[in-house]
Amino acid sequence: MKLLYTINSPYARKVRIVAAEKHIEITLEEVVLAAPDCPVKLYNPLGKVPVLILDDGDSLYDSRVIVEYLDNRTPLAHLLPLDSSAKIKVRRWEALADGVCDAAVAVMLEQRKAESMQDASFIARHMGKVSRGLQVLNDDLAKNIETGKSKWCVNGAFSLADIAVGCMLGYVNLRFGAVVNLVHDYPNLAALQTALLKRQSFIDSLPVA
Repeated sequence: MKLLYTINSPYARKVRIVAAEKHIEITLEEVVLAAPDCPVKLYNPLGKVPVLILDDGDSLYDSRVIVEYLDNRTPLAHLLPLDSSAKIKVRRWEALADGVCDAAVAVMLEQRKAESMQDASFIARHMGKVSRGLQVLNDDLAKNIETGKSKWCVNGAFSLADIAVGCMLGYVNLRFGAVVNLVHDYPNLAALQTALLKRQSFIDSLPVA
């Protein structure tokens, strides 16, 4: 199997971490989406990463589909709980974390335009999504800590929820570290990030400034 990815995509990082945690070997092929010969469109009509190319030449996208596929490849260290209630909780955390990433990416792309072309209301609206999402995730972690369910997002066990949130935090820190102070404003998320960065899978996939 081969993964087409970009180095700073939080969605591709999520897939890379799941593969590492599950001890599944995949070939990594870094791509440049703007390059004329970028192969992504051959495997994903939307032209987005990550794309997992299977051994038979078929392809899977997006990250949520790929991680579920990888998690089902082996019973080792299930990152999506088998219990349906717990699985829904994990998926909810993932959905919110990915949604924060969506908003953060939208702001980043808008800010890449010439300053005279940028829409300040668009940036403010999407940064509002980022801040609200971070606050809810931080508050939900606080509930876990208060009820003695440990530092992890769901039922006291490391799961895809933690991976998704960790990848989102890495991206927010990369793009907006100057304006988003995790330690001061979202201390529970900062503590989770510290715990995650002790795992080799997170260390090996750190985004590059």
